[in-house]
Amino acid sequence: MSDKKENLSKRQARKEELRRKERQQRIIVIGAVLLIAAALIGLVIVPTIQSAMNPAGEFVRITPQAYPTADGARLGNPNAKVKIEVFEDFKCSACKIYTQSVEPDVIKNLVETGQVYYIHHQFPFLDDNASTKDSDRAALAAECAAEQNRYWDYKEILFENQKSIAGEFSDERLIAFAESLKLDMNQFNASYNQKIPQPRIDESIALGIQMGVQGTPSVFVNGVEVSPGKVPTYEQILQAVQVASAGN
Repeated sequence: MSDKKENLSKRQARKEELRRKERQQRIIVIGAVLLIAAALIGLVIVPTIQSAMNPAGEFVRITPQAYPTADGARLGNPNAKVKIEVFEDFKCSACKIYTQSVEPDVIKNLVETGQVYYIHHQFPFLDDNASTKDSDRAALAAECAAEQNRYWDYKEILFENQKSIAGEFSDERLIAFAESLKLDMNQFNASYNQKIPQPRIDESIALGIQMGVQGTPSVFVNGVEVSPGKVPTYEQILQAVQVASAGN
């Protein structure tokens, strides 16, 4: 009789042990599921929160430079014998090449020496059939910066952040660019939201069409286009400036 009770007690103990292990395993499984669910939720929610907190996202910042002869989108001596006019679209990858590889030498060697009056014109056209309107927004923002005589810094930060991605020049990013340059944001935002510079942009486009602009960048020396259809080299621009100077 005592042996039966002992065997029964052992079976009950074994059952209790099995139940205890089952509960432990169930807890472990539930815990793992909860951890996975939390991780998945984090992957979805955290970026959303970060995006809401920082809608502009990450972008390349620049170190502002001094442009002693700057007057809005113009540089140099307005009485110089030679005038260079450049038409660009801030979404144009060829314009980025010109701005970063050719323009610095033009400014240093020709504009700062007093030989050339340098004018930059807006010619946003690449998004005419697109919904993002990055070109138009970037041109507007640049002209808003020009009202604070910070056009050239703003032009630089636009091209530094040009990645040929749709929406890269959203309202939020353009405002963030201005903030990073420490512009007067009340003035910038008012001008941008009300599109105050739009008439100047429209005038630049009309002028470009009148001068025969077919694409960007288009560089003119005293009204004559340098290397039509291609990004002009510094040497080609220099030669055109020398010819124009000799003819005056």
